[in-house]
Amino acid sequence: MSRIGKKAINLPRNTDIQIIENNVHIIGPKGKLSYQLPEVIKIKHDIENQTLNLYKTHENKEAQKLYGLSRTLINNMILGVSKGFEKKLHIQGVGYRSQLQGKNLILNVGYSHPITIEPPEDIVIEVENSTNITIKGIKKDKVGEMAAQIRRIRPPEPYKGKGIRYLNETINIKVGKAGK
Repeated sequence: MSRIGKKAINLPRNTDIQIIENNVHIIGPKGKLSYQLPEVIKIKHDIENQTLNLYKTHENKEAQKLYGLSRTLINNMILGVSKGFEKKLHIQGVGYRSQLQGKNLILNVGYSHPITIEPPEDIVIEVENSTNITIKGIKKDKVGEMAAQIRRIRPPEPYKGKGIRYLNETINIKVGKAGK
């Protein structure tokens, strides 16, 4: 049994939800998101307690798989339109820096040319003191994917730790050839 699917989803006061058949539309201060529930999952809105509950229509393996997944996706949508999501990256290395040019992010991370990254429309990138990058948006998966794409350009190397890393990510530094 999915323990995640059984949990009720709490709705914040600043969000509004519309359920039309199997489509869920969530509207909040940061934007609007929608999700189409699978046929084997039904949703019920408890107006008094401001909660959402999901139910399975069939007891089979496919319904069980989609039960917890649907609950998590709807919960992430509610958090996204009410609070938003953000990921922070840190650039470490001599001469490594970043800057914004309009909405585009320009990275100088040791290559012979600067690398330009165009974010999608629903993602906002901010740069603080040229070594800290913040990615913000209402879709958790898009924010995480954008952060991973930026980190992939120059991942931290294990000898000096130079590269782009998530904030508070620990890199295990290896000992060099001399065995110092």
